[in-house]
Amino acid sequence: MIEIKASLLSDDGEFNRGVFASRDIKKGELLHEAPVIAYPNEQHEHIEKTLLADYAFEYGIHHTAILLGYGMLFNHSYEPNAIYEINFDNHTFDFYAYKDIKAGEEILINYNGDVDDKEPLWFDQEKE
Repeated sequence: MIEIKASLLSDDGEFNRGVFASRDIKKGELLHEAPVIAYPNEQHEHIEKTLLADYAFEYGIHHTAILLGYGMLFNHSYEPNAIYEINFDNHTFDFYAYKDIKAGEEILINYNGDVDDKEPLWFDQEKE
């Protein structure tokens, strides 16, 4: 259903991967369940010193998470075709099609967590 391929969205040739549909996907269909490695927020200062800081997700009030599987490879869009929900019972981030997705299309999420959130991303704010 999904596969990893080179993405045209990335401006860094070293890390130019993205998640793509390998077949047509219907709105609401589960795309991927990404297991998490959660850690207490107070440990995030150590992650901030690494490249992983740009890939960490909020995981409840007191934790941050690194996603496994394809979870960290979905690229950002302010007009996403996929969403994610945190599944605390299973310790996963569950990715769903927000709209119909055609085979070959890149699957994109809004890194802000809400499809309608147009706030600048944290790494874009750091550049200003």
